[in-house]
Amino acid sequence: MAEPRHRAGAHPHQGPSLPGSVKYARLSSSTAVLFGVLLAVALVLLHSSPSLSSSDEQITAFYQGPSTVWVTVGTYIVPFAGIAFLWHMNATRLLIRSRTPAPSPIPDGLQLLSGVLFVALLFAGTAAAGSVALVKQHTDAPLPSPDAVRSLLGAGYGMVFVYSVRGAGMYALTTTTLLRAAGILPTWLAVVGYVLAAFLLVSTTSNPAVMLLLPAWAVLVGVVILIRAGRNVAPAAPQEVPE
Repeated sequence: MAEPRHRAGAHPHQGPSLPGSVKYARLSSSTAVLFGVLLAVALVLLHSSPSLSSSDEQITAFYQGPSTVWVTVGTYIVPFAGIAFLWHMNATRLLIRSRTPAPSPIPDGLQLLSGVLFVALLFAGTAAAGSVALVKQHTDAPLPSPDAVRSLLGAGYGMVFVYSVRGAGMYALTTTTLLRAAGILPTWLAVVGYVLAAFLLVSTTSNPAVMLLLPAWAVLVGVVILIRAGRNVAPAAPQEVPE
């Protein structure tokens, strides 16, 4: 009897490829961790700058000192955190489509828009907050007055803590809805996602810790969906073609 042959194009010693949902779950989880780490480091460095409530003397002393280099470093890290989030968002969307080829169009579209809005406003807000440090690091121009610095900080705080946080809340809301509809998210984690979304949508705090809630939730979701994807989807065995 002739030996069975593997499917055309398959290497006889190569194992079966991972199902799409498992690959996307791994990518979603790993990029969520990268996003969280980069954003946390960037926020710690940016938070070393004066706040809106700082006095004129504190603002002047800070920008005349050497600590502005850390604010500049934090400003340069933020784009990489945003890029990691975009990878995470796209991997999550592909994971949802691997389980639900035609997701509900309204939450699907709002998820994409809110994720892009979150990143764009995060970029703009941190750029405004770190702009004076960049001026000092890269030019010999006179530094702005404390009032001008406070105005830039106010614009940055507004874009991050008023607008970008709302984008994060809408992203958590729509992603939870889509993952739940696709049967990927357990009930308890869906409740956590909806509570987080509600908090971000109504939050009025300017504490940088609020910006870490979305990456923390994304990491938690990534770990859970990775476990569930590996448990519920078994790799398909290579097909054999008889002689």
